Amino acid sequence: MLKSVLLGAARAGSVSTRSLKSSRVVNVNGFAFQSQIIFLRSFSSNPVDIPLPPLADSIDRGILASWEKKVGDYVAVDETIAVIDTDKVSVDVKSPEGGELIETLAEEGDDLEVGQIIARIMPKEAPAGAEKPADAAAIAASTSPPAPSAPAAEKAPTPAPTAAAHTPAPKAATPTLAPAVPASVPGSREKKMVKMTPMRMKIASRLKESQNTAASLTTFNEIDMSNLMAMRNKYKDTFLNKHGVKLGFMSAFVAAATAALQEIPAVNGRIEDDHIVYNEFIDISVAVSSPRGLVVPVLRNCETKSFADIEANIVELGTKARNNTITLEDMAGGTFTVTNGGIFGSLMSTPMINQPQSAILGMHAIKERPVVVNGEIVIRPMMYVALTYDHRLIDGRESVTFLKSIKEKVEDPERLLLGL
Repeated sequence: MLKSVLLGAARAGSVSTRSLKSSRVVNVNGFAFQSQIIFLRSFSSNPVDIPLPPLADSIDRGILASWEKKVGDYVAVDETIAVIDTDKVSVDVKSPEGGELIETLAEEGDDLEVGQIIARIMPKEAPAGAEKPADAAAIAASTSPPAPSAPAAEKAPTPAPTAAAHTPAPKAATPTLAPAVPASVPGSREKKMVKMTPMRMKIASRLKESQNTAASLTTFNEIDMSNLMAMRNKYKDTFLNKHGVKLGFMSAFVAAATAALQEIPAVNGRIEDDHIVYNEFIDISVAVSSPRGLVVPVLRNCETKSFADIEANIVELGTKARNNTITLEDMAGGTFTVTNGGIFGSLMSTPMINQPQSAILGMHAIKERPVVVNGEIVIRPMMYVALTYDHRLIDGRESVTFLKSIKEKVEDPERLLLGL
């Protein structure tokens, strides 16, 4: 009797249930009952709208980059159904309910506003066999002992050359018609139009802004990396065991830049209207390549950080950039930028200022070159470094002195450790 009453109430929509290990708690019009009866979870028969979620205070729209689910797919709670590109980061749109995706209201490439409905989901339980195929596949993969059959198949061709020659071989040979596909290779002169992503458009806009705003000049120097490389090789294992992160070169350059910025505050400043803003803190932006473009997360308060702190921050931000989980807060601000084109093999470049900052340091590839040391020609691992600066704020003397200070500190790492 109680079962029929409760099931009837469930159909009427006034019953909600939740599972306990030993029993079920059932609410009927405000009254709670505990019963050993097994009830199925009830779902609303109404579809659930999925809007474009809030992105950030300064961003009110984005472009639909991709659908991660298609109509008819089952979507779990908090599972990503779409990816939205903004001018700074990519944002995952997650499902608030578990159910079937019954409708999509936007196409890839559409420009969407925050709050706009982009999809609808019909709440329902996961299909009974939804997880089993994956489990079965995993079990099949784990039971790879039947692999011996593969070697047997490899040996089989020797006793059966004739069979292979009569039927399978001609069929396998016919695919040599594949050369027909190369019709659209050289000489086709085809073009295709690809819409720029919001991040690429923002990069283009900011680079043009930098070019049009700053009076950019670049000064160069070269650094003998021998001592820094020797220190790294000597202590890298101990450093890793103690701090849990690898000792790289970026931490030394960030530490050297931090010390040089304290020596020459103008490089850490910026022009704002008809004023010069001198920052009394040092937040260094580090250029990182991500699957969707270049991003510049910020290492904050570098004047208080050790080598280990810097390396840990770089690893964390680099991982977030590669996984497209970097946030706007990670990239906000920054008073100076360090970029390393050397990881891609760049020998020398003139980096562009990251507005509204006033300077950027470019690191490059380490190459063994003959240099003169104490009157003798020796082979040393050398790196060219470049400082692009805004000449409206930073004089030539300050820029050269700044870059020379970095050179001296990196070539003699003990100066960094001793604060010299």
